[in-house]
Amino acid sequence: MQLVLDPEQQELRSAVRKFLADQAPSARVRAAMESADGFDRELWRRMATELGLLGLAVGEQYDGAGAGHVERAIVQEELGRALAPSPFLGSAVLATDTLLALDDEAARADLLPRMVAGELIAAVAVAEGSGAWDRTGGATTASRSGDSWALDGTKTAVVAGDVADVLLVLASTPGQDGGSSSPGWFRVDASASGVTRTTLTTLDPTRRLAKIAFAGAPATALTSSDAAAALDLVADLAAVALAAEQIGGLERSLEMATDYAKVRVQFGRQIGSYQAVKHGLADIYSDWEQGLSALRYASWAADHARDELPLAAALVATYVGPAYFRAGTLNVQYHGGIGYTWEHDAHLYYKRAKSTELLFGSPAQHRARLADRLGV
Repeated sequence: MQLVLDPEQQELRSAVRKFLADQAPSARVRAAMESADGFDRELWRRMATELGLLGLAVGEQYDGAGAGHVERAIVQEELGRALAPSPFLGSAVLATDTLLALDDEAARADLLPRMVAGELIAAVAVAEGSGAWDRTGGATTASRSGDSWALDGTKTAVVAGDVADVLLVLASTPGQDGGSSSPGWFRVDASASGVTRTTLTTLDPTRRLAKIAFAGAPATALTSSDAAAALDLVADLAAVALAAEQIGGLERSLEMATDYAKVRVQFGRQIGSYQAVKHGLADIYSDWEQGLSALRYASWAADHARDELPLAAALVATYVGPAYFRAGTLNVQYHGGIGYTWEHDAHLYYKRAKSTELLFGSPAQHRARLADRLGV
């Protein structure tokens, strides 16, 4: 097990941090989140072409870097620190991992090189209603006529769904010879007839989610020996990637709160000298250290010990989300009045923390999943 980054991984982190500091400062983040697309397309292009970030966990046969999930987690940490709006989680994580988890080589060869190059954005549509991922395909159904398929139903909380060019959809398919239905994966052109996309109003202005309705939308079935098992793997990898983003935001929230506590004077003393503040900061630091260790283990397991991944992913999802929200909350509180203003970035981290805590399930659901995998 490797819990400490090697020199090459540290260089990757430094390069990405410098790139985002130059290209995604607070002013550009705010401009991007208020733009029509909700992200900076030029930044996205440069992430793909200059740094090769979109294909770190993709094999060289698909024009990827052939690295791994540890390297991708490093990028997610830095994106979380900068709050850079981008479709990275939706396309470079969820959609990429879905294609790699399925058995459809033709779809991988067609889509992955273009996704790695930043020429095409893909999104995964699974959740319905409450936002939980349904292994059965939910109420979204796929009907077949000859060699053609059509989808009907609605998916919600689709990450990058409003800007995606291609949608990877989990739907319920009719059983053979009158048997029970089973889940299946389908590829849908986001601009096809019968597809209606609505950008949702969410708490976090730096990440947009979409509701996508299908009404007889033409679809192409994707080959998969076990659609539900593929979703389980994608969900575990998504939990690791999201935790990396949260760890980056937690670290930055700690830095902001600590820096302010050193210079803000109240009653003739820096507020960091008061026991309540210094103990709170120490607690956040402890959360960060423990969460980072859990993340390093989970990302290592994703690359080298897939049998350990389900438990590691459940652990990191259970711990890191609430820890980030605690850090975001204290960061706002320690900044006092200025922390509540729109001009200060503290509220952006607070909103990202709460939204990511709930993005792939509630803390209670994550705890239940962890207990189940522990056999409790």
